[in-house]
Amino acid sequence: MDLLLYLIMLLLPFIAQIYVKSTFNRYSTMHSSRGLTADQVARMILDSNGIYNTDVEHTPGDLSDHYDPISNVVNLSDSVYGKSSVAAIGVAAHECGHVCQHQQNYLPIIIRSKIVPVVNFCSRWWSYVLMAGILVTYFLRSTVLIYPAIIMYAGVVVFQLVTLPTELDASSRAMKTLRNDGILENSELPAARKVLTAAALTYVANLTASLIQLFRLISMVNRRR
Repeated sequence: MDLLLYLIMLLLPFIAQIYVKSTFNRYSTMHSSRGLTADQVARMILDSNGIYNTDVEHTPGDLSDHYDPISNVVNLSDSVYGKSSVAAIGVAAHECGHVCQHQQNYLPIIIRSKIVPVVNFCSRWWSYVLMAGILVTYFLRSTVLIYPAIIMYAGVVVFQLVTLPTELDASSRAMKTLRNDGILENSELPAARKVLTAAALTYVANLTASLIQLFRLISMVNRRR
């Protein structure tokens, strides 16, 4: 049973990444009939929402797109920036959805932003605390250090729990904008939705894998009592 959970934990994120890349590549050859590029669409969406102080810039990498609230920049990757595909436009609209969330003080993204420093610390150090806890358990028969490791990892899981609705809402905002503003034709919208749905599944897969890992950690403590 433990081996099965471990395999699921490893394979789910990997399969999700393959799926999102294959879906994006499939619709990256489907070009928008309006001929707009993803960066132009991002600028249009931001301006239509009265957000003029957020820049749209090019960042290296493949699907490394993200909104940086600190520098207030929408970063679009090599496969998105300057591209007129339906897939690229969908991704750009999604990132602009995050900008709108910040502007409107959308609660999940506010919570996520506030817990980032703590989560970064927990994400970096929980495994070291766990290893120390395993050694202490082996030599001293005490699980005292394993509990802090579990609490730290639980913080990472909480971050992912908050991230999921944030990402789903950004995709929902993107689809509404692409439809209501006439950026994509009705025949092009399903392709954009498939790309954004595939991207959302990566967050579902990562959260599921993390929950499995948390369950394994708790089970490990229970077995050592």
